[in-house]
Amino acid sequence: MSNEHLQDVKQGKRFQFGSNWRSFLRTLDEDRVREAVESLRQMLGVDDLSGMRFLDIGSGSGLFSLAARRLGARVHSFDFDPESVACAMELRRRYFTDDPAWSVEEGSALDEAYLASLGKFDVVYSWGVLHHTGDLAKGLSNAMRAVAEGGLLFIALYNDQEELSRFWLAVKRTYCSGPVARAVVLSSFVPWFALQSMAVGLVRHGRPLQRFVDYWKRRGMSPVHDWVDWLGGLPFEVAKPGDVVELHRRAGFELVRIKTTNRLGCNEFVFRRAAHSDAERATPTARHDLEGAR
Repeated sequence: MSNEHLQDVKQGKRFQFGSNWRSFLRTLDEDRVREAVESLRQMLGVDDLSGMRFLDIGSGSGLFSLAARRLGARVHSFDFDPESVACAMELRRRYFTDDPAWSVEEGSALDEAYLASLGKFDVVYSWGVLHHTGDLAKGLSNAMRAVAEGGLLFIALYNDQEELSRFWLAVKRTYCSGPVARAVVLSSFVPWFALQSMAVGLVRHGRPLQRFVDYWKRRGMSPVHDWVDWLGGLPFEVAKPGDVVELHRRAGFELVRIKTTNRLGCNEFVFRRAAHSDAERATPTARHDLEGAR
């Protein structure tokens, strides 16, 4: 574990995402992989990614790097968390051993020089990551700069729920403050999330466990791992969907597709970078447009 990452974890400033992803990989099967591939295909509006360069910023479990590789892209995955890097390497070992078209390494979404060294990509993907960097505005700006002209940017960011978001920030800080507090948070909220899911399953499907059974169909994910990620996920920032769209419009990006939520969770955006856009000068704009989102 890198010194900076380890120090943040020890100080209660950062959740150990990689540890949670390592646990998730034990649940990963071919059905989940296929669902991830299909969800990526649908959001990007493509049949395949053959011949395209795909950048996975904050690759996490590595599942969507795998999905992009399955679709034919040349993939570069990186993450700030060394355990997440190890997860992506494990998936590469399982499915694309020694594949020169899939590279995995440790790196930061906030490291402008590192991003610049990678060049431009046809697809830049960062799902549920940039709001965990500690500087959402800079992370968004760096991601924009990595997109080639005419390329796609697929991001997902936590929805701004104002006072409720501040409540969840307090929960996350409590979770990361130590093992006893972590146990209290998990024992308080996981049963509540489970009961909510059972109630929805009963009302919508007549079967209380149906939402658990079908959860893998949401991008191939796992409910318990998503709950833990939500409860512990520090750093934590949020953004209103309108602000995100306006920020990218000013930087020369056209909105292609959007999925919004009216509650906790992520809003999803796919943008296309226009020729001669202003992405290289996006940082001041991003900081202004997202002011107060922390």
